Amino acid sequence: MSQLNKLGITLSNGKADKIFEALFDNFLTIEYSSPSEYISSCWQKYLNFPETNSNLNGKIFEYLLATLFVREGILPVYISAKVAFVPNVIYDLMFYSSERGPICISAKTSLRERYKQADLESIALKYVHRKALSFLVTLEEREAKSVKAKIKSGHVIGLDEVVVATHEEFDDLIKELKKFKFEEPPTVKVIESTQIVTEEKLKTLII
Repeated sequence: MSQLNKLGITLSNGKADKIFEALFDNFLTIEYSSPSEYISSCWQKYLNFPETNSNLNGKIFEYLLATLFVREGILPVYISAKVAFVPNVIYDLMFYSSERGPICISAKTSLRERYKQADLESIALKYVHRKALSFLVTLEEREAKSVKAKIKSGHVIGLDEVVVATHEEFDDLIKELKKFKFEEPPTVKVIESTQIVTEEKLKTLII
C-alpha cells in the first residue's frame, strides 16, 4: 500500500497515484526551504516525467498540496470533501477551524474560466457557513493576477484570495493557516428543540 493510500489522500491506485509514487516514493523525506519551494521543485520534477498529460495535472497538484499540508502539520485535512447542506459540491481540500468553521482550498493548475466554478462553490459554502474562508490556489501567475483584480473590483465575491503556489504569497498563506486551531467538524443535528411531541407522549395521555 502506498503512502497516499495509507494516509487516505487517495483511495485508489490509479495512474496519477502510481506516477506520484514513482516520483516521490517517500514525500516525508523531501527537503525544502519553504512551502512554495516544495511545490515548485516537485512540480518541475513531475513536468519532466515522460508520462505527464493534462488529465493527470490536477490530481498531481492536489496530491502535492495535500502532502505539503501533512509535512507542515496542518491537519486534519479533508480531500474531495462534502459539506452538510451544501448540495452537489465536492471541495478539493478542506479544513475545519474552531475560529471560522470550514476553510476551503480549491486547487487549479490553470484557471481560465475555472475560477468561476470555484467562486460559485465558495458562495454556496458561505451561504451556510458565513464565516468560512475560501482560497483558490493555482500555478498560473498571469491568470491569478486577473482573478485578484476581479476580487478587488467585486466581480468575484465568494473567493477570499487567489494564491500562486510557487510564489512567496503561498508561504504567507501557510503561515496564516497555522494560526487556526483545526479540528474535526461537529456532528450536525438537523433539528433541535426542547419541546418535542412524540407518539410515546401521546400514548401517556390516552392511557
